[in-house]
Amino acid sequence: MLDKLDIRILEILQKDCTIPVAEIGKKVGLSTTPCWRRIQKMEEMGVIRNRVALLDPRKVNAPVTVFVFVTTNQHSQDWLDGFHKAIEEFPEVVEFYRMSGQVDYLLRVVVPDIASYDRFYKRLIQDVEIADVSSSFAMEQIKFTTQLPLGYANGAFEALDSAS
Repeated sequence: MLDKLDIRILEILQKDCTIPVAEIGKKVGLSTTPCWRRIQKMEEMGVIRNRVALLDPRKVNAPVTVFVFVTTNQHSQDWLDGFHKAIEEFPEVVEFYRMSGQVDYLLRVVVPDIASYDRFYKRLIQDVEIADVSSSFAMEQIKFTTQLPLGYANGAFEALDSAS
């Protein structure tokens, strides 16, 4: 279970993982070594999976976001394994979910333009037997964050004081 110091450390790291450990420690009231030990422990536990750079999609020529809804009538393990493997081969797919309800899978795809999406779509339906594919193009990104809500992290929701 994570305690309040761990949660505060995670809040800081989610905003900017390049902040030096000494500065993080200062912000949470720990010296450098105990702060570093907590970060290492959370990495070992898998709480911290990666430390990454978030890129501006426009600056890397991937400004178009497409949500792709996939329905299948195939539910064998072989088909599922093949579909998952095929999707892993598409760098344009940045998120991939198995869903409940009317749609079996949801993909978030990023591409430079509609023509690029059309090429992606043609490769997808060539590689995988799918009953139905529909797509929605995002017109505007209203909110985007990679920061998870940490008020649930210790088992019960608490309003966290971000100023501390």
